[in-house]
Amino acid sequence: MAEARARRAARPREEVFAAARAAIAEHGLAKLTMAGLGRQLQMSAGHLLYYFGSKDQLLLETLRWSEEQLGVRRHAALGRDGGDSRDGGRGGGDVWARLAAYTELYLPEGPGDPRWILWLEVWGRSPASAEIRQGQLEIEAPWQADLVALIEEGVAAGEFTADRAHDRAVQIRALLDGFAVPIAIGLPGANREEAAAQVASVAAALLGRER
Repeated sequence: MAEARARRAARPREEVFAAARAAIAEHGLAKLTMAGLGRQLQMSAGHLLYYFGSKDQLLLETLRWSEEQLGVRRHAALGRDGGDSRDGGRGGGDVWARLAAYTELYLPEGPGDPRWILWLEVWGRSPASAEIRQGQLEIEAPWQADLVALIEEGVAAGEFTADRAHDRAVQIRALLDGFAVPIAIGLPGANREEAAAQVASVAAALLGRER
């Protein structure tokens, strides 16, 4: 019996986060209870609280895990997973195509996208929690860093003429966030294809080239 309890308490990290992400996306954090999640995972609520401390911390760590998964795909799409030694380790290929791939990964898959529901929950709790705000900044940072690097590559290749890559990246990400939220909440008329086209058009102007 003790061994069975130990096995239940030692659920893989990925299993806990996957269950939490699905539950939060379906019901929202307010309706999620540690007891309910524990029953789903055959773990005690006390064990979950021991590792996460609070629902807010569980939310933050679940989002971090979710973004780490997507980060692997983003690095591959941008050529950040090793690169070619002939280009100094930078990603090869058309920077415009890689910017489009970045946009596709950034935007929600559709209404109720679990990753974006996590983001909406985090944003909603940030004003009241310094811990959540700090975690949010840390999780967002790789998206910003990768976009800055891509813009700098485009400038070096003569594809972009914009200066202040950091500022341009902030502007493009703000644009992406603005299009992403209506898609994630299912606002009528909001869709990925239109959003991606709008982002591409504005990014072309911001980065100094009319396509």
